[in-house]
Amino acid sequence: MKHIVTVTLSPVVDKSTKVDRIEPDQKLACDEPLFEPGGGGINVSRGLKRLNVNSIAVFPSGGLTGQLLQDLLKAEHINQVPILTEKMTRENFIVVNREVHEEYRFGMPAVELLPKEEREILSTIKKLVPKPKFMVVSGSMPPGASDDFIAKLARVCKEDDIKLIVDTSGEALANAVNEGIYLLKPNQKELSKLTGIEVKDKQSVEAAAQQIIDKGKCQVVVVSLGPDGAYVASRGYSEHIPAPDVEKRSTVGAGDSMVAGMVYALDKGWELKDVVRMGIACGSAATMNAGPELFRKADAESLFEKLK
Repeated sequence: MKHIVTVTLSPVVDKSTKVDRIEPDQKLACDEPLFEPGGGGINVSRGLKRLNVNSIAVFPSGGLTGQLLQDLLKAEHINQVPILTEKMTRENFIVVNREVHEEYRFGMPAVELLPKEEREILSTIKKLVPKPKFMVVSGSMPPGASDDFIAKLARVCKEDDIKLIVDTSGEALANAVNEGIYLLKPNQKELSKLTGIEVKDKQSVEAAAQQIIDKGKCQVVVVSLGPDGAYVASRGYSEHIPAPDVEKRSTVGAGDSMVAGMVYALDKGWELKDVVRMGIACGSAATMNAGPELFRKADAESLFEKLK
């Protein structure tokens, strides 16, 4: 049976807590901390699990924090292939101020990925049996990662007829697009950099997305528009899909939840218009929860029915 593989080059353990109020120079009494596994691809795997779809999460893992990350994924019954690294996996910190309903997010620097560790990740992916149907590379690129890593991965996917889905940024994203991938999920800023078109409204989003499609570098482009939903383009089809109106409590994990929803629908063989609606439903459902918590399945299904 074919499966789904997610790749996270910059994983993290998210530690969150709440306080009654935040004051300088005071000892603040925090709630018991909540630890959750994080990082783009890892969150996609976690989102898929909420939709009752199994995947395999591949990621670098180092030190005590890396072991905690593995333990947290094991507790969520996520299949994993950790690549042991010399440097300790990073940890992020999130504090919710109850008094004014504000959320403070402290992101620690990404951990350097050594060349030998990058080679081991690529080698591990090449050896996966059976070959996956979909591969998702999501999240930021860490220091030390080569700009052509995802391009190398794209070549592997083409050789093995794997549909590669990419949600990252920077030079690595540009190289991946030039190599050719199945689905690209940029935001407006990333789309501008890729095409040289100033993306500022729906018309320019459409022009930029179609430019990528017309060059034959991607089969599907899904542009995240935040509260305005998403724009989807493929050869012969394009549509702007608005986001549902929900009470937002946190945007943490919304983008990864959107990717999880789309991969779930793609794996089920849904039409592209419903694939993106499911993605928007999962992303919007994630914003309904406080802190780093992802979406709830019931919320996502309810929003999807409304979007249909």
